[in-house]
Amino acid sequence: MIMVVEPDPAAPERIPPLLRRAGRAYAQAIQAALAEAGCDDMPRNGAYVLAASAREGARLSQIITDLAVSKQAAGQLIDTLVSRGYLDRSVDPQDRRRLTISLTERGAAAAAAIGAATSQVDARLLRRVSAAHVEHAREVLGVLAALAAEPAHPDQ
Repeated sequence: MIMVVEPDPAAPERIPPLLRRAGRAYAQAIQAALAEAGCDDMPRNGAYVLAASAREGARLSQIITDLAVSKQAAGQLIDTLVSRGYLDRSVDPQDRRRLTISLTERGAAAAAAIGAATSQVDARLLRRVSAAHVEHAREVLGVLAALAAEPAHPDQ
């Protein structure tokens, strides 16, 4: 027997579906900007890797951790980005066990398109809510992201 649960219109919307739809605002803008820049061959999660690589101090190990994928999947993604001309990969001269990645000219152009698209969504957001609200949302999302690094405790 299937039980049908009627939604409560007075209840606030749950956070997980809001996060999914909110992420789409950025994803759609980034996808359109990449297509316009001639980078419509970007693999899934590739835009994240390029944007993180463009930020000063982003390390490959941290990027892999943030993606929450296996090392094998991350390696395949990096291989794809290298083969499509977005990244260069080399052995770290300080520690030969580590690989370093750097943006190629094409990768830097894609990262710039990603940054511009993100800024456009941010500007649209600021036309609808105050900067204080945006900063508060960043704070809340930061705490929520930190929870992902903690062990799950359903009773706390």
